[in-house]
Amino acid sequence: MTGSELRQLLLQKWGCSYDIQLRRTQGKILVQIMWKYWEQASFPLTETEYLAHLDQVAQYLIAWDRVAQVQQFIAQTRDRPRLGKVVTIPLALGGRASEWLLEEF
Repeated sequence: MTGSELRQLLLQKWGCSYDIQLRRTQGKILVQIMWKYWEQASFPLTETEYLAHLDQVAQYLIAWDRVAQVQQFIAQTRDRPRLGKVVTIPLALGGRASEWLLEEF
């Protein structure tokens, strides 16, 4: 998966290029689909910066072998990112979670 493919997944589901953040909290790693999106005039990144960010997120998902989990969650969820509400995808990393908890995203 590339950043462009990740963006396409968001566009197909919600029609917007939402921001995606990786978060670590209480020993868990989460993918959060934020309410801000690239098409907004106030979005803080250029398209090049946005795609580079999505590429980085995609690389983590590949390393964690969680691409299919994220794709399936997005396809099946009825939630939608909106002001003040993110769509959160908890990643099940199993015993390997501790390997990634030391690293900053």
